[in-house]
Amino acid sequence: MSTKEQVKRYLAALQERAPGRSVEVRVPPYAAVQVIGGGTHTRGTPRAVIETDAETWLALATGELDWADAVASGRVHASGERADLSPYLPLEG
Repeated sequence: MSTKEQVKRYLAALQERAPGRSVEVRVPPYAAVQVIGGGTHTRGTPRAVIETDAETWLALATGELDWADAVASGRVHASGERADLSPYLPLEG
């Protein structure tokens, strides 16, 4: 499975585990999804954004990397309310 397919697979799994539209999770250049219940986002920059690279996202999703460590090391950029995926990760493992 390609990196793109893996990223999209785990983002879809996150959407199932944390349905909603209050946080946008971006893994450029592959995909972005909206997750976690609360205020909804429809246009412009969302109130909460999480962005990371594909390698980091896959490590988080599989449990190879801890959320707090990823944020502390700058591998994940998280801003805004509810921009914490630690309750939902890992997605497998």
